[in-house]
Amino acid sequence: HVHLVESGGGLVQAGGSLRLSCAASGSIFSINATAWYRQPPGKQRELVATITSGGSTNYADSVKGRFTISRDNAKNTVYLQMNSLKPEDTAVYYCNADLTYSVGVVHLPRILWGQGTQVTVSS
Repeated sequence: HVHLVESGGGLVQAGGSLRLSCAASGSIFSINATAWYRQPPGKQRELVATITSGGSTNYADSVKGRFTISRDNAKNTVYLQMNSLKPEDTAVYYCNADLTYSVGVVHLPRILWGQGTQVTVSS
């Protein structure tokens, strides 16, 4: 089995910073693209940032210049550094990974979601 576990959410004042982590565990052969999504209260889930296996990144316009996505391939972990947080960043943040895992000598693709971590920004 493979899993994604997120951590790092919490309550912070506007202008503050948080760093989210997403660790993949299990029989992972490779991680292709990884992304962070968020779901604000009463709204649909939206894409925040993505990073490819080669390190190319993309960001939603609403977070450009404030958020940074990065990855540590040795630890199978992706991070989301969030600076200059605003109340409108309040949401449950989810990690998503497009990966390949191993079952014996067989390699299989899988899309995984983490359980979500709450980020609350007070004004």
